[in-house]
Amino acid sequence: MSSLSATARRVPTWLAIVAASLPMFMATLDNLVITNALPAIRLDLGASIEELQWFVNAFTLAFATFILAAAALGDRIGRRTVFVAGIVIFTLASVMAALSTEPWQLIAARAVQGFGAAGIMPLSLTLLAGSVPARLRPAAIGIWGGVAGLGVAAGPLVGGAVIEGWNWEAIFWLNIPIGIIAVPLALLALPNTLGARLRVDVVGVLLAGLGVLGIVFGIVRGNDAGWDSAEVLGSLGLGTVLFAGFLFWESRTAAPLLPLRLFRDRSFSVANIVGFAFSFGMFGTIFILIQFLQIVQGDSPLVAAVKTMPWTLAPMVVAPLAGLFSARVGTRALIVTGLAFEAIALTWLGLTLSADVSYATLVAPFIVAGVGMGLVFAPSATAVLASMPEADTAKASGTNSTLREVGIALGVAVLTAVFVGAGGELTPTGYVDAAVPAVFTGAAVLLLAVIAALFLPAGRATHAASEIPATPTDAAFETVVREAVTSKA
Repeated sequence: MSSLSATARRVPTWLAIVAASLPMFMATLDNLVITNALPAIRLDLGASIEELQWFVNAFTLAFATFILAAAALGDRIGRRTVFVAGIVIFTLASVMAALSTEPWQLIAARAVQGFGAAGIMPLSLTLLAGSVPARLRPAAIGIWGGVAGLGVAAGPLVGGAVIEGWNWEAIFWLNIPIGIIAVPLALLALPNTLGARLRVDVVGVLLAGLGVLGIVFGIVRGNDAGWDSAEVLGSLGLGTVLFAGFLFWESRTAAPLLPLRLFRDRSFSVANIVGFAFSFGMFGTIFILIQFLQIVQGDSPLVAAVKTMPWTLAPMVVAPLAGLFSARVGTRALIVTGLAFEAIALTWLGLTLSADVSYATLVAPFIVAGVGMGLVFAPSATAVLASMPEADTAKASGTNSTLREVGIALGVAVLTAVFVGAGGELTPTGYVDAAVPAVFTGAAVLLLAVIAALFLPAGRATHAASEIPATPTDAAFETVVREAVTSKA
């Protein structure tokens, strides 16, 4: 379906937002659900800390490897087509994960989930941006960011409740009804738009995917195999060479997976650096902290999730407001403030973390971290697409999602390496002393992100008026948004 026919096939703005956001919510929810479930999975499957990392990193690496290829394939055969295929693959992989009885089976299922998510998450934002009038895009992206925040908020809580009431396998069964609803909704509400019909850069996919895999594998194996072992040095060296080869190939091929020209735009380049560092520091630390509550303080998954609600609920409230206000104050102010809040919160946690720390002591830094995350989510997405022509939005969004997922994988790997290198063990007495330097490492990376964010363009976001006349539903939606802004101001 062409862009012209897609324009003629207008649907209510709220329905387009739901159709684009629901599958993304499923993928976000699932990734955070498993983070909270790791201690229970470790006990049931007898998994090591290395395997725990791969339960997370199998997903993120598969996602990061195929996300740009999925965006390119969407440009060629239809973005909605690839989006729906991603939903189906993710849903079927959830069945595989739920039926796993060995760690390697769950790792494989998580990799397939990541492959499916590669067709969901970047195209979710692209399809949304192309389905609503330009004047409503900041608000729509803000709500989209709020849905991501809802996944952050609900993930640990849903996972804790499900694990306590049933078992860890049920967290994957929950995806089945969501996937069944999401497929017809996407077919109904989203246009099957096309981009540039270029060939898929298979060489680029292989070079980038294997390069990042080599680097992450080397970091994960570093403490066990020895940082000076042939296995680790070879893996790190090969990964670096392959990634350098990827950059060289992308600068020469006629149809690159990642057009390096996009990085000439300052807003795009800095927003991607910030997204990488944000994911590295924040989600790597979450991997460490969620297990602290269960292993050291003896909380059940549900109790641990309830305790982290001041952190996880804040983005759900703050992210939509940040998206709405980004056009007024500019993305830079919001992103810098959010990253500073996160760096302060993690430093605060590192200074107070102990085996017998009271929950009351943790509440304030949890809230500060959650507000910071909410301030970063939507404005960073806006900054990535701020100067992009429509033809490049899919690749721009895909690049941002790729770098954020690579950041998660490297953050989990590096911070766990710091934890293990400091003598950390998954026991109540061997955890805290090693967790503290890992948390401080995450805080340091976020502080570097603050410095990088200062180089974002300072101007306020501007949005051209849409040439598409608003439907009555769009007008009502705009009224609700304005009332919400007024009530919050």
